[in-house]
Amino acid sequence: MKKILEMGFRNEAGKVVNILLSDPKDTLTKSEVTTFMQDVIAKNIFSTNDGDLVQIVDAVIRISDVTELV
Repeated sequence: MKKILEMGFRNEAGKVVNILLSDPKDTLTKSEVTTFMQDVIAKNIFSTNDGDLVQIVDAVIRISDVTELV
């Protein structure tokens, strides 16, 4: 099973930008993710070709089964 935390942000041009983190801890809370996302915006940690990240859109944890063939 593979888990990915997908965080969506809106940039200055209004486009949604996703940041993905593999294997988030099982005890991760909504509050922790929200605080982290607010820090990313406030500290201007990431920039895109269409401007800085300016708004939180959403955050989800995606879980999928992965079968390695090789």
